[in-house]
Amino acid sequence: MVKKEIINLAMFITVTFAALTVDQVSKVFVVKQLRVGESLVVLPQFFHLTYIKNPGGAFGILPYRTEIFIFLAFLFIIMVLLITTFYHDNNWMLSACLGLITGGVMGNLIDRIRLGYVIDFLDFRVWPIFNAADVFITGGALLLFLLLLQSKG
Repeated sequence: MVKKEIINLAMFITVTFAALTVDQVSKVFVVKQLRVGESLVVLPQFFHLTYIKNPGGAFGILPYRTEIFIFLAFLFIIMVLLITTFYHDNNWMLSACLGLITGGVMGNLIDRIRLGYVIDFLDFRVWPIFNAADVFITGGALLLFLLLLQSKG
């Protein structure tokens, strides 16, 4: 039983820090390559890298209310740490899902604490501009939802 818990914890930590690293490295790249508002065409009419500063949450909601997002991020991280510490029936897939979400939350949290806004740059032209952390949060949440659906069936 202890071995399974160690593997699950290792999965959580590995995925969390992998997602966090990808997010932060991608943001450093964008900041070094582009000026705010500048766009680089990757696939014409489909995908651009566009550097913006997002002072709000998803879709720019609650702009300049950074303290709310910092509080919610810390609350989420504490909840996940409690789950991974005390919920021993978890599996590696649950650990991976929580790791993706946590890595994304930590990536945006670092931006908010350090800069007061989040660096966004993934621009598909039909959706608000977002970043790698948002991909990890959304993807992890979707996978978690599917995992929970599967466990109910």
